[in-house]
Amino acid sequence: MKKNKIITTEDILLKLCQSVSGVLTSATDSDVSYSAMVQKINKTSLKPDFGCFVLFDGGFSGLVVINFTAKAALELYRNYMRNMGMPAEELAIAHTSDEVGDVLGELMNQLVGDFTNKIRKELHTHITQNQPKMLSLNKQVILSVDTNLDRPQARRVTFSTEGGNIFYLELAMDKTEFIQLEDFEATEDENPDDILEQAQQKMREKEQASASDKGNSDADDLLDELGI
Repeated sequence: MKKNKIITTEDILLKLCQSVSGVLTSATDSDVSYSAMVQKINKTSLKPDFGCFVLFDGGFSGLVVINFTAKAALELYRNYMRNMGMPAEELAIAHTSDEVGDVLGELMNQLVGDFTNKIRKELHTHITQNQPKMLSLNKQVILSVDTNLDRPQARRVTFSTEGGNIFYLELAMDKTEFIQLEDFEATEDENPDDILEQAQQKMREKEQASASDKGNSDADDLLDELGI
């Protein structure tokens, strides 16, 4: 009799860790790795210095939290911006800068998007995500999942940047198992380089639009001065 393949919470967590590591490594052009050990925790929480979270729903519900230290947040931000071609002297130097929050939010969006693609292709189920939220914190905040979880499970995984800075991924989701009844071929994952290229293209378009708006504004000011 055929033995059916079973996908557990830990298997789903591994797919999430692979998305986090793959997208951040590609986006920052630096090595971002995760621990081979996973920690069982009772609840997820946002912690200093920088907390990001996103809810997902659909085939299963849950919450992803990433807690960055100030050094880890700045390293990822600066590596990402340098990889996008920004000169070092123009980059923010404090993790509380709005630019750092914007970049971490964009990276969070990319990595959770990569994760949802993995789930759709490899588990043949669909989950949706909300817009990631970022908070600069100076004390711990307990965050509960605003969704119906019958048997919630929470896990924490430690990540390391190339510079040796630490950040933590926390996942809360319903205890669930996916049982493969029939064989199927999983389609290939999206290349993280393609995701990065799309992000770079969006940023270039935004900069061009901003420059165009400024040029039009300067021209209007000149016409006003001339009384035209």
